[in-house]
Amino acid sequence: MTITPTTTGASTSPPPRNSAPAAERLPDHRLVARATGTYIARIQPQYLSDTSSAVAELARLRRGAGKRVHQVQDLWGIGGTEELARQLDGRNDFIRLEYAEEAVFLASTMWALHQQSGRDKGMHDRSQNLGGAVRTLIRLKGAPSEDEEDSPLRKRLVRVGTAESLSSVAVRLREIVLLLRGAREPLDYARLAGQLYRWQHRPDRAGVQREWGREFHLAAASATRKGKPTSDGETGDAIDRTLAPDEEYGGYAAGE
Repeated sequence: MTITPTTTGASTSPPPRNSAPAAERLPDHRLVARATGTYIARIQPQYLSDTSSAVAELARLRRGAGKRVHQVQDLWGIGGTEELARQLDGRNDFIRLEYAEEAVFLASTMWALHQQSGRDKGMHDRSQNLGGAVRTLIRLKGAPSEDEEDSPLRKRLVRVGTAESLSSVAVRLREIVLLLRGAREPLDYARLAGQLYRWQHRPDRAGVQREWGREFHLAAASATRKGKPTSDGETGDAIDRTLAPDEEYGGYAAGE
């Protein structure tokens, strides 16, 4: 007679080796950044290699630069918003979908405007944030270090941060992007998309404004770390070592 053993406790058998890991749950603003970065990282090399479909797609995207997502029906179905839909597939806890669409659309179309006619390098570059790009523009124009804080370019950055509507942000951001295009200075559009998402939520807006200011000031500290003199002839270090970039598609004070 065969006796079947009884189970007296929880099974200690290891899980199957082929069991799938739990799905990654990014914070909302980082998911928006990832959607933007994934889309641009896919299309940018095609544009640089003069692939006809990518050239045509950027030409269409540029028509939306500075506009809201619902205003350009010709762009429905292309661009970063399609990638956003893929990233959101199966995620039911994302509550600010309109903010996400606007942020991805604005960042993607601004990148297309920035990249226009440039095949030498990609204008989406993870190494340069908005505040740092503006600081670089000021230096490229040859402004003395003591005059950087009073530069009209810095005031343009301030005007982006203090805008009261997304439409105003888009118009003011477009002005900066055109200047960056002329200088061939790149920008991290994934990071920008995440910031634009947070900016639209009123309680998070002050945090994004502080973030842009920190980026501007930390760019000065970065220059001193490379041995460039400050206005008093000394070399310095970072303003605050705790304000370092965090993980992928995050940023200074992310989520403030």
